[in-house]
Amino acid sequence: MTQPVPLILVDGSSYLFRAFYALPDLRTATGQPTGAIRGVISMLRKLQTDFPASSIVVVFDAPGKTFRDQIYSEYKANRPSMPDDLRVQIDPLHDIIKTMGLPLLVIPDVEADDVIGTLAEQASTKGIQTIISTSDKDLAQLVNEHVTLMDTMKDEFLDPQGVVEKFGVKPAQIIDYLTLMGDKVDNIPGVNKCGPKTAVKWLNEFGTLQGVIDNAETVKGKIGEYLREAIPDLPRSFELATIKCDVDLPYALEDLQPAEVDPNLLKHKFTMFEFRTFIDQMDEGSVPTSYSAEVDVILVTEEAQLHELQKSLEDADTYAFECFGEGGITGVGIAYEPERAYYIPLAEGNLIDAVQLSQITCIEVLRNLFASAKTVLLHDAKTTRHHCRKLDIQLPNKVQDVMLAAYVLHSSARGGLNLRSLARRYLDFELIDIKELTGTGAKRLPIDQVPRDDFAKYAGNYVSACFRLHEYLAQELAKDETLVNIYNQIELPLEPVLFDMECSGILFDKAVAQDFGEELDARIQSLQSEAHQIAGKTFSLNSPKQLQEVLFDDLKLTAPRANKRGHRSTNVDVLEDLARNEESPLPQVILDYRQAAKLRSTYIDNLIGQVDRDSNRIHTSYEQAHAITGRLASANPNLQNIPIRSDEGRKIREAFIPPAGRVLVSADYSQIELRVMAHITQDEGLTRAFAHRLDVHQATAAEIYSVPLEEVTPAQRRDAKTINFGLMYGMSAFGLARSLGIPQFVARETIEQYFAKYPAIQGYVENTKERARTDGYVQTIRGRRIYLEDISSRNPAIRQAAERLAINAPVQGSAADIIKIATIKVHEWLKQSGLDAWMLLQVHDELVFEVATEQLEELQTGVRACMQSAEQLSVELLVDFGSGNNWSATH
Repeated sequence: MTQPVPLILVDGSSYLFRAFYALPDLRTATGQPTGAIRGVISMLRKLQTDFPASSIVVVFDAPGKTFRDQIYSEYKANRPSMPDDLRVQIDPLHDIIKTMGLPLLVIPDVEADDVIGTLAEQASTKGIQTIISTSDKDLAQLVNEHVTLMDTMKDEFLDPQGVVEKFGVKPAQIIDYLTLMGDKVDNIPGVNKCGPKTAVKWLNEFGTLQGVIDNAETVKGKIGEYLREAIPDLPRSFELATIKCDVDLPYALEDLQPAEVDPNLLKHKFTMFEFRTFIDQMDEGSVPTSYSAEVDVILVTEEAQLHELQKSLEDADTYAFECFGEGGITGVGIAYEPERAYYIPLAEGNLIDAVQLSQITCIEVLRNLFASAKTVLLHDAKTTRHHCRKLDIQLPNKVQDVMLAAYVLHSSARGGLNLRSLARRYLDFELIDIKELTGTGAKRLPIDQVPRDDFAKYAGNYVSACFRLHEYLAQELAKDETLVNIYNQIELPLEPVLFDMECSGILFDKAVAQDFGEELDARIQSLQSEAHQIAGKTFSLNSPKQLQEVLFDDLKLTAPRANKRGHRSTNVDVLEDLARNEESPLPQVILDYRQAAKLRSTYIDNLIGQVDRDSNRIHTSYEQAHAITGRLASANPNLQNIPIRSDEGRKIREAFIPPAGRVLVSADYSQIELRVMAHITQDEGLTRAFAHRLDVHQATAAEIYSVPLEEVTPAQRRDAKTINFGLMYGMSAFGLARSLGIPQFVARETIEQYFAKYPAIQGYVENTKERARTDGYVQTIRGRRIYLEDISSRNPAIRQAAERLAINAPVQGSAADIIKIATIKVHEWLKQSGLDAWMLLQVHDELVFEVATEQLEELQTGVRACMQSAEQLSVELLVDFGSGNNWSATH
């Protein structure tokens, strides 16, 4: 605005819903939802920054019915009830707004719109310039020479002419316009099929709603019939759409002035809800500078610009960088300061509608820059390395990765770790959604066909956000030395190691896989025939409907409870229960069929399709910031889910082979999670078993079944293994009974026996759940935090799942940290060893290598030293080795 605005009226209810649905599901460590609170407060603080001389009044809807419900009982009847996660944020939000010193109005029997309308009317009468901050189009009826509508999210201001340009009608016609269209959200009846264009056409032709009604007979066609049918309801709809501007308010306009702010109390409120950004801004002693300001994006299309940018980057300490494109590289973005960014187009396509630099020149400049000692700021550095590899550019070793930094800070942050979510979460900075540029579905444009100026703005904002995020996240990490160490000593150095492994890949023998695929096809056919023979008729084994009819109607097997639609589940759990009961051989046949079909489609077909045509290798991708415990995930293809204990899974692994003259080697931590549990709990029984290098599952069986070690049966050892791992994962008596096929009372007795023999483990289980409820998170041995948003959920099933995670996460997370550290140590050792060896895969607790056959022993010696020294536990870390001419042979 060009002139001072003394009064700003904020539609708090509009802010509230917009913030709740726009932001990710933000929560405190104890699970308190905070997204709506954070969003509204952020928008209010931005108003304070943008309009420092204005009085800001915030108005919310009061709970309960209003006078409009008396006019029309169905008013807003279609609206769903307010989500509980939003409802619980309203009172704390009101409290914080008051603590900020802002007048807050919640007037019963009317809506916030009516309060705003009344205040705007009073201000207009006194000639006071007023802005109404809202996204609600209904409030456009209040616009006049003194009142302007502002949508901060769209940076849109509507004066009387702006209303005409946006809606096609004058502010005085807005109520008529709304009445004709009706409102499905508020359940206000309008004219059927009357949209904005039709409403504007009628009002431009007939002037007012009454003019439209008076001339209804002249409107032709079906829409004319709809208009005439609606006429009896239009006066009521008009009344519902009209904002009341004479509400009896308990305050005079001049009384609505900001109150004095107690900064300590306000900081306390922000601390309660973990609003670190707001706290930091208060510590700096200033009202926050908005991060949503326009970024100055410079399109680099001339050589002089490029060399000027190169010189600036050589003088800068750090800069953010990103490659953009699909398949090929469309262009690159660079930012060395927060408010300015550069976009260099590289592609030859519809983006190129003006002068463009030579791609060779650009790549040479980038290559020279990366060869310097600068620190490059990235989001998902490993992916960027792959993009640069396509351009024959090598990223420098000194990088910072904002995705990994955010992952270390909060691995389970709702909303994800993509840059757009992180910018919104930590910077209150709304990035352009790429879908706004490309569209979606069948009409989606390839990136290289997006107009270049539009894409440059998108790319520039992206790298600018990356630059800002690095500044913010570095400060956040610095508050906790433990987290700094996890980032600097584990996650950051692991990233280039994973990149090297992805580039290496592992050789895959398609012929072996295809032979096994044919075996599976024969087995699938055989199992189908067997199922049809048992059922006495043919049916589709893939049809849940046909299968439930055969199992429960024809064979009369014990059926699970039907759902609301009458369907009886045929999932794995149901089939396993039926197979266990041995009422019929068919459930086991179905399970075997599903396993064989899954092996065929998920593994054989998928793996063959993922083989690189040039290298005949499979190159999996490691998702480093995926699991909340810190574990790596494997994708495209997922090599971690290949069954290892079944004969079929082992046959699949036979297709993974070394080149001629080389051998595959597996280095696998022995029972690492149990060893971590022994270290964390210091349980004497578990520690003693490891100290004497006993078979821990056999030792556990001997303890809980009270038999000598040598008399433990294979069945008892299997049960002990289930118990060891099950209780580590927080398994209940119900879960244990299901796993072992025993009654629940026997499972409860077994758990009691187990904890009697290992009391420190029981103490760990109970203490960990209690600590998680208090702190909102648990920690690994290295101090990695795993936040548990649902640990205090009122839903028992959700809360119990969070408790099980609390028990397991420190163990699994510590094991994940150990294998990551080992991977880094082994990689460094291999580079220095001079061995003809490559690290190919990391699968859970296992590392897979290929090595020249004559160097096998030397590799094992070095790898063992690295892996067993990765962490100092109170029990010894042991590594099992295997080698062979395929992956299966290494086990």
